[in-house]
Amino acid sequence: VVIGHVDSGKSTTTGHLIYQCGGIDKRTIEKFEKEAAELGKGSFKYAWVLDKLKAERERGITMDIALWKFETPRYYVTVIDAPGHR
Repeated sequence: VVIGHVDSGKSTTTGHLIYQCGGIDKRTIEKFEKEAAELGKGSFKYAWVLDKLKAERERGITMDIALWKFETPRYYVTVIDAPGHR
């Protein structure tokens, strides 16, 4: 479970981890990067791995928990990204 304050980069860090571990392909990240840039949020490409709702992407905040499962050659990984709170 990834928790922390609002705008501390939880979704971005988690999405980047998923990408680096092979849990999502480069083409999808490139698609997110293009779509995020069109909304003026180019740095959010990794956050969009977990932030699926249109409102989350438009506002740049996580509104609901997101779950992502992937595996590496050695581990099964389940990541839960939670909205931040002050």
